[in-house]
Amino acid sequence: MLAESLGPGPLASGAKWKPSGKNIKDPGIHQRQRGGKYRRQASSQRSCLLGLELKPELVWEDWDLGGEFTETLVLKNIHSKLQKLHIRPPLSKFFTLIPQIIVLSPGTSFSMPISFRPLQRCEYEDSIEFQTKDGSFQVCLRATIPCHALEVPDSVLLPLCAVQNSSHSTFLLKNVSKLQTCFQWECAAPFQLSPEQGLLKPGQECHITVLFQPQEALVYQQQANCKFGEEGDKAESCCTVLLQGLAKYPCLQLRNSGTKDEKKQCGKELHFGSVAVGQSLQKHFYIFNPSPVTASFSLSQLSSGAPLLGSEFSCDVPRGKVAPGGSLQATVTYTPAVVDSVSVEYLSLKCRGALNETLIKLTGNCVGPNVSLSSSVVDFGCVEEGGAVVQTVELVNSSPVEALYQWVLDCSGNSVFSIQPASGTLCPHSHTTLKAVYRPTQPIAHHRRVACLILHRDPMFLDLIGTCHSELQQPAILKPEHLVLYKLHWYRRQDLADTPSDIQQDNNVHLDQQGALCPVEEQSHQRPDSAGVVCRNPMEEYYQSCLGCMDPLSSSSSLSSLHVSVMPSELLFNHKISSILSTSSTSSQPVSITNHTREKLSLVWTAAQDSPFTVSPPLCELAPLKSTSFRVTYDPKQLNTLHGAQLECFAFYKDNQDLEERVLFPPWCVTVRVIGHSFQPGKEHFIPSCSLKPPRVVFPALSVLSHQTVLLQNCGDLPLTFCLDHSLNPALAESVFVVPSCGLIQPGSHQILMLRTTPTEDSPKQGFSLHLRLNAAKHTKELAVVSVVEHICMSLEGDNSLYFQPTAVGSRTQRSHHIRNLSRLPLRFQWSIPESEQELISVEPDAGELHPNESSVQIWSFSPLAEKTYTLKPTLTFWPIQTPGCNKSHLTLNVVGMGAKGSIEAEKAVLDVGETLVGSYRSIQVPLVNNSPCPVSFCLSVQQILLDEELTYDPKTLQLDCDRGTIASHATMLLRSTVRPHRRAQYLWTISYQMLNASGFVSSPPQTVCEVRAKGVFPTLQVIDVWGGGSVGSLSKVHLWKLFSLDSLNEHMLSNPSPAELTYRTPTRHSLSSSPSVFTKVLLDFNFSAAPLTSEPSTFVLMFHNPGSIPVDWAFLFPEDQQIELEYWAETGEFSSAELHRMKVQDNHLFSISPRSGTLLPGQQRTIHFTYSHNFAGTDRFPVVFKLSYGREILLNFQGVTVERDRPYLHFASKRHVFTSVTIGNCSPLRQMYELNNGGAVPVRYEVDMAVLSQLQVDNFNHPLLCCLNPEGVVLPGKTAILEWIFSPLEAKVYHMDIPIHIQDGDSTLVRFEGCGLNSPTLGSTTPFGCSHTKASEACVQRLPFPGQVLFLSEDSVCLGDIPVCSRSSRILFLTNVSHTDTVHYTWDQQSNQQVVQIHPDQGSLCPGESALCALTFTSTDYPTAYQLDIVCQVIQEAALTRYHDALQRWKEEKARQQDEFTITDKDLTQSQEVLIDKEPVAAPVRKGPPLRKYKTLPPICASANCEAVGTICTKLTRAERRAQRETAKAWRCPEPPQPALLHLWVTAHSHCILEYPPHFPNQSNEHYRCPSSVKPQQPEASSSSTSLPAGLPPPTHGPDRDITMHVLTSLLSGILDDPAFTQSLITLASKPITYQLRKTSPSSLPSFLPPPSCPTIPSHPTHQRQVLLSGTVGQKEQHNTVDSEGTAGCWRNRRPTQNTPHTEHVPADMSEDVLLNTLQNLMIEAVRGELVLTAHPRTVILPPFSTRSRRTSKAMAEEEEVDLRNRKESAGT
Repeated sequence: MLAESLGPGPLASGAKWKPSGKNIKDPGIHQRQRGGKYRRQASSQRSCLLGLELKPELVWEDWDLGGEFTETLVLKNIHSKLQKLHIRPPLSKFFTLIPQIIVLSPGTSFSMPISFRPLQRCEYEDSIEFQTKDGSFQVCLRATIPCHALEVPDSVLLPLCAVQNSSHSTFLLKNVSKLQTCFQWECAAPFQLSPEQGLLKPGQECHITVLFQPQEALVYQQQANCKFGEEGDKAESCCTVLLQGLAKYPCLQLRNSGTKDEKKQCGKELHFGSVAVGQSLQKHFYIFNPSPVTASFSLSQLSSGAPLLGSEFSCDVPRGKVAPGGSLQATVTYTPAVVDSVSVEYLSLKCRGALNETLIKLTGNCVGPNVSLSSSVVDFGCVEEGGAVVQTVELVNSSPVEALYQWVLDCSGNSVFSIQPASGTLCPHSHTTLKAVYRPTQPIAHHRRVACLILHRDPMFLDLIGTCHSELQQPAILKPEHLVLYKLHWYRRQDLADTPSDIQQDNNVHLDQQGALCPVEEQSHQRPDSAGVVCRNPMEEYYQSCLGCMDPLSSSSSLSSLHVSVMPSELLFNHKISSILSTSSTSSQPVSITNHTREKLSLVWTAAQDSPFTVSPPLCELAPLKSTSFRVTYDPKQLNTLHGAQLECFAFYKDNQDLEERVLFPPWCVTVRVIGHSFQPGKEHFIPSCSLKPPRVVFPALSVLSHQTVLLQNCGDLPLTFCLDHSLNPALAESVFVVPSCGLIQPGSHQILMLRTTPTEDSPKQGFSLHLRLNAAKHTKELAVVSVVEHICMSLEGDNSLYFQPTAVGSRTQRSHHIRNLSRLPLRFQWSIPESEQELISVEPDAGELHPNESSVQIWSFSPLAEKTYTLKPTLTFWPIQTPGCNKSHLTLNVVGMGAKGSIEAEKAVLDVGETLVGSYRSIQVPLVNNSPCPVSFCLSVQQILLDEELTYDPKTLQLDCDRGTIASHATMLLRSTVRPHRRAQYLWTISYQMLNASGFVSSPPQTVCEVRAKGVFPTLQVIDVWGGGSVGSLSKVHLWKLFSLDSLNEHMLSNPSPAELTYRTPTRHSLSSSPSVFTKVLLDFNFSAAPLTSEPSTFVLMFHNPGSIPVDWAFLFPEDQQIELEYWAETGEFSSAELHRMKVQDNHLFSISPRSGTLLPGQQRTIHFTYSHNFAGTDRFPVVFKLSYGREILLNFQGVTVERDRPYLHFASKRHVFTSVTIGNCSPLRQMYELNNGGAVPVRYEVDMAVLSQLQVDNFNHPLLCCLNPEGVVLPGKTAILEWIFSPLEAKVYHMDIPIHIQDGDSTLVRFEGCGLNSPTLGSTTPFGCSHTKASEACVQRLPFPGQVLFLSEDSVCLGDIPVCSRSSRILFLTNVSHTDTVHYTWDQQSNQQVVQIHPDQGSLCPGESALCALTFTSTDYPTAYQLDIVCQVIQEAALTRYHDALQRWKEEKARQQDEFTITDKDLTQSQEVLIDKEPVAAPVRKGPPLRKYKTLPPICASANCEAVGTICTKLTRAERRAQRETAKAWRCPEPPQPALLHLWVTAHSHCILEYPPHFPNQSNEHYRCPSSVKPQQPEASSSSTSLPAGLPPPTHGPDRDITMHVLTSLLSGILDDPAFTQSLITLASKPITYQLRKTSPSSLPSFLPPPSCPTIPSHPTHQRQVLLSGTVGQKEQHNTVDSEGTAGCWRNRRPTQNTPHTEHVPADMSEDVLLNTLQNLMIEAVRGELVLTAHPRTVILPPFSTRSRRTSKAMAEEEEVDLRNRKESAGT
């Protein structure tokens, strides 16, 4: 887009010339500016116009005022011809050139200078026009002034962006002007442009960056305005850029590593399982982005009380971005540090702009080593002095964790016992064999309880026992049993004595065989190998032993429980540090041993050879409760090295040797740990290389005694000494104890340190440091220790409040609630609910354990008992797992809930499903609405009722998908149900609900929700119309209806199918034979009537209608459609005669149906053609199954008769006829009719057997029970004759009368007539003989056209009902031409029924789409009759008639030519001339072929012009036959008129005697008018009976009197209406204004069936009636037109008003009826044409001026009437 800053306004110099200057404020500036850019670009290019190459425009850019500037326009002729140009100069005075005529030769150029002289500084625009012989063109001349112009794009589309993120794009801003331009952008959020302002030199470009930062997921479209202009000035120009951006919410999902490529989210927990302490385990998960935008995320730990050691979980992806559809792998590493602890962390996945936050739970279990000893006691037995015994013991690691162990035993010779290896590493699930050595130096019993330290585990203890004998001293042998008994004594020490003498004095204690102590009550429970009977704290035992208070079972440091103690327990030589340990730079230090017993003890030190440490004295005796001192001397044999040792001293009872052998106490052993160095002064000590794991020790945050272990590893190849340095913090010596606090570590070995403390609240929360001095130098190792007591803490979600939504009384609502452990201790919790509230609320789980930082989901349930608001306060109690029952804390949760009353209802109280096919199913949805404030839990029940049937068992046909559920408050639930009707019935289901309580049981009585109605239906079809064509085209619809038994067919199609008919629900091939089995008992005859051989096929067209609401699939199945196709070898046996006949019919296609199958939608109609071809003489039968899918199956027996052309034949549709019931004793019994149809090609003479009628009369007391009025007659070919019968019963019963009807030269037929006599009918009970009686299902109004039908009749049948004799009835019918292109002519055939029925007009023509009115007048005879009349209307299309006339004219011209002309020429040519034939020649006799032999299948026979002998097989033709055919081919037959299409009108009526009609039909007696003068007397006469029938009324006299009266009255009425005085009187007397005015009727306004006015015609028959048509509308004068029954009109006559018109004359009734009838007919015609508007507003009558027209004199009128009367008499005489 080009934006310009324009200068001053243009200078206009003429009316026709307009400069190009434009206003900046013009909203269309951008489009024009863009066009200006294109024009400047185009000016530098050359274009071709009319063969000339030139620039399309000239532009002056650099110009100043007062000067003249010239541009040159170059014209080049690129055409091959000479060009002559005429130039029109510019219109303005600013552009000048020399006018001239330019002549350019091909390929030459011409330069034309054009000068520009500006007067003002503005834009100029003009043009030059060049004219050639081929046309003209213009060259634009423009002068522009420099202006600021920027080029920017119309719009900038930003990349798709996530909410709260950003995306950017750039576009180019270019200064296309020659001026320095300053710009500044203005744009609002979420768009930001950079740089916002700047200065562009001419032609300079600048990249503008658009930053898109949406805050909501929307579509953003915003205009960015750029103001530009001179620098320093306010920008007067502006351009805009449309910024477009689309923001989407980002979304991230977590997926497991195994489902990277699957669309399955992982769980919310990542479980690491058990991980060894100090080891690491990694697990992965994927962060998947299913959204279309890039998602930025951050992974962080959920804020909590973080452990002091830091998180044991680490993630390598703290933040990042995931592309749309991409995924990112995140690795979580778990490194546990505390054995037997469960670590729980929560990672929060936060996606910027996302609507949710995802938490993933990280859990892991830290496991430590599980080490055990194969034995807890090693018994070395008795060893001679100076000897040694070796025993083995296995150390087993049964855990998957590597175990570090260390024996607290000096194995360098300072102890009589040694274990190798003394320390090491034990691999997971492995074991090692340890070698224990016993080398005694003194003849005493030795016992030492040695601790095996395990890193991250409690120490294990091994009891080492042995006895040393010398030649002089042989003490009692110490055995493991003695240790067991001593341990038992230890736990009874509070009650027993401490000395052996006291023990012996105890009556409850006995000595065993070895002299060991054995209590009486435990004798039977002792096991010699039992080492431990009660659980002790191994850590504390080890701590006591390290302090020198060694006792096998000592668990406390109280003096009352000690036997021997040593002080100090650790000695440091040459270590100059301030410590509680005894340190000195001298070579010896004292050690004190105290006897805490009441017996004398012997003390023996174990001396080691080559040891730098010695103890003096080596042995001594110690009195009870006394102490003694020993001197430990450090005398190193090697300088500049480190030394360390553990000195041991055994203490035992002095008198223990003098006791009896059965008494034996194990000795006690105390140790002193000593270290020293022999470095010379100034000599550098060893540089230590060690590690301390873990570098930080955290004690449980409980105020209880706790222990931890630390590994000090000597990583160098030099020995290492360590000692605890308390000089930096002396107070730590009282709070944290480290054992051992000093020691020597050999190269590559390690020392396990045990820390002992009791955390306190005043301890630093960040911890403190312990310093280990290494190698007696300045080297130290720092160990951080955290030992602080924290208060346990838990948090409750929702600020300690829980709110329940309103809940239905008796039901239950559940809510989740989170609790979290915020402390560093695992806690146990318990919910406490008051007993009164336990029925209202409950929680699951109500107790449990929570690890540090772990959350738990609690499910709370609320069950209100009343409609009110509850406020409940359950209490949460929690305490540390390590101290059950102590340090309990409490939190209170506020629970608020409300009880309400709930109910549900349906949106519709009654749901009508409609019709559903029986056997199928239909899914429905019932919307259930909960308008109450609480959720409702319910269960549904269904009750079924059959409305139109008796209450019988029927399985439930309405199945609910779910009968239980819960609907939220103010919500709707779609109840999905399935309807499966099992029968054809009206179903009513009542759906009820019951409320459910908290336990799921019903708590309320059933309440109705809604009613569901449905109707089970079968597929149904119905025949609504029938049409006949071909040979049956002349038959009436009623006759066709009877032939096809359509009443029965409709009845069966509308009835329910039997179960057998549903064996195959759809058309299926199921039969193996050619005669398929039929599953229905319904058998109907489809009688195709009879027709002569080789005549047109009989075509029946049925209009099928689907009256139901479901689609219907139907099919007509021939036997071949039901038979399974078998292989040829599978077909066996001979065919029967019936099968052969069926195969003949089928192979020759005698019966055909089109279409054979289809589908009818609800309400749809379609025609089906049934055709029977008359190719073979005889009677043909063919079974066809009519199958409705999922419905009825009807067997149709097609029957058709083909009559030989010379055979007389009457076709009886049925040999049974039922008369209308007649009342007995009726003096005028009903005259009834019976039809005889001639189905042959020759006239048939019939005769009713009168002998049977005579015998019937004799048998009934000589009463004429049945009389035939025309017992004999002749029926023409293809016509129908009517037999008139009078049935006069004697009794009230049903009569069966078999009457033979004989046919001359033919067969006789026995017809059974049935009639019923009635006693005395009640009022109006006589059955009217109307449409409903003759064809109950036939429609009286045709809805759809049949094929080829162009003329519609408004009614197919007219039922006049019950009428009196000698009465007249009228009906109006309409004929409509439905064709859009063809004009049709119609003619009513009334010859056979002219005395009874008259239709006016009887003929006419209809243009396309036109309608015509026909008036039917029915006049009943003077004798009661049941009328059944078929009126035929012949319809011929004008196009076919025109073609016929043209062909006939050509044929006549050819005939006249051949009659007048003759030519003498060759013989051959004369024979080839066509012969004109008036009529169809008689066919030559055809030779009959050989007799037919028996065949299996008759081959198809094609009827052709060369072989018309149907019924025989065509053989070779004779010479005569071939000659006849050649002559026939040469003949030019006379064209035959087109066959008219037939419309049948069925008219029925039932006339009654004049004396019987009023009593039986009192309501209708006044509706009919008797006109006996118009009917000739017709009195039935019986040919074979002498009984006289009652005579009717005498006929009225017919003559000219009636015509004269009608003529006079017509003239009088015309005169009265034309009289102005009479009109004025009507105006003054009327209460309302007259709504019409007189108008002059033009001939074109007459009815379409009336010819134009002409002179009066004399009627040719005296019985023809004249009808007066009175028509008038507003503004028209009343004119009268006399029209006879043939449609001719009389002349218009002017009547002079007469003042003395006699008003006392009585107008005849029939005359009034004619006038009113014609008036109504005229109104109907106007209504059809749309001229009659009943709702039009009344208009004021405009009176016509006084009539000045010439009127005929009275004499002229008399003469005219006399002439008219004379003409009538002459006509009557002829």
